[in-house]
Amino acid sequence: MPGRSLFSGRRLNVNLQLPLCPKEYPQKGFKPRILLLYVNNYILHNRQGDIMQQKIIFLVDDNATNLTMAEEALANQYRVIALSSAAQMFAALEKFRPSMILLDVEMPEMSGFETMKRLKGNEKYAGIPVIFLTGRTDVVSEAHGIELGAVDFIMKPFSKPVLLNRIKNHLNIDELIRERTEKLVRLQNGIVGTMADLVENRDQNTGGHIDRTTTYMKTLIEAMLARDVYSGEMESWNLESVISSARLHDLGKIAIPDSILNKPGPLTKEEFEIMKSHSLEGERIIKKTILRTGDVEFLENAKIIAVTHHEKWDGSGYPYGIKEKEIPLQGRIMAVIDVYDALVSDRPYKKAFVHQEAVKIIMESSGRHFDPEITAVFDEINKKILEIKSRLTE
Repeated sequence: MPGRSLFSGRRLNVNLQLPLCPKEYPQKGFKPRILLLYVNNYILHNRQGDIMQQKIIFLVDDNATNLTMAEEALANQYRVIALSSAAQMFAALEKFRPSMILLDVEMPEMSGFETMKRLKGNEKYAGIPVIFLTGRTDVVSEAHGIELGAVDFIMKPFSKPVLLNRIKNHLNIDELIRERTEKLVRLQNGIVGTMADLVENRDQNTGGHIDRTTTYMKTLIEAMLARDVYSGEMESWNLESVISSARLHDLGKIAIPDSILNKPGPLTKEEFEIMKSHSLEGERIIKKTILRTGDVEFLENAKIIAVTHHEKWDGSGYPYGIKEKEIPLQGRIMAVIDVYDALVSDRPYKKAFVHQEAVKIIMESSGRHFDPEITAVFDEINKKILEIKSRLTE
């Protein structure tokens, strides 16, 4: 008796020893409608584990015949979610993360090419490999699809072996790239963490500062994106890289003498000038690291944050005295959370301010020390910042 699971596109054939004669159902305690439910439950509970381990393939085509053919070709190896339009696909992306998308080129309302542009323009979906399914045979269309970011073109009508082999090859390549990327990210984060620990272990006055400011920065960036504040500028950012590299904002303190870095009281004017040099020292160290490793993308954010997080909106900051939007956005964000954490922490020269007083000081400095659009968001989420502070302090 054939049955179909609750997972779209996965057909299951279940052979059960069933009574041949309907009059036997009462003797076995079954009724025909209950029997159907029993079979479906059998499929769900006995095969669900296997199904959930399969890769998800989105199949997007407005032609029902094409959907059925492709779905049947893939159903034994993948969890297939068949969708008849780009709108359905984007709705499904809110609930599922497919390993691959098979996308028809010629569809009404939104073509495959237009859909591809929208996919690649969204950071959440840009990494999903896409194969175009098309009846077009011209080189121009294929070149345009590859230019938009497709990994392959498969001509319709397609054969089952060709479709399966192409998908398998691309998924294997994609998985290998992802594994290597994850290893690289772990390595980078490990190096950053070690360097940040070196700084914090030398500076006895700022325990936990790096972890707190990194968490605050993540929270503030997420809030800015949610409110569409500088979201256009942040669209091109690798957010994980920016947030992780914020841990190196005080890297230049490695070059500051212990007698100044850990002085148990206020600094003299001359000592403060030496302390201020940590911004330029941080930039110098990271520049040398970039030259040695060639890893510009990852460390560029760290360099920017290290050298600009003490600049001020009105131009009175250091080391370069740049102002307003001349200051890179990463530095303007870091400036707010760095000062907040300094205000609510004990220092040899002052006692910690309570949270409300620190927020008041920051808001009073909006438009002078800080970017007013960023401080407005900070003010809106200040209770969340307080929750994070309390948790990390504990």
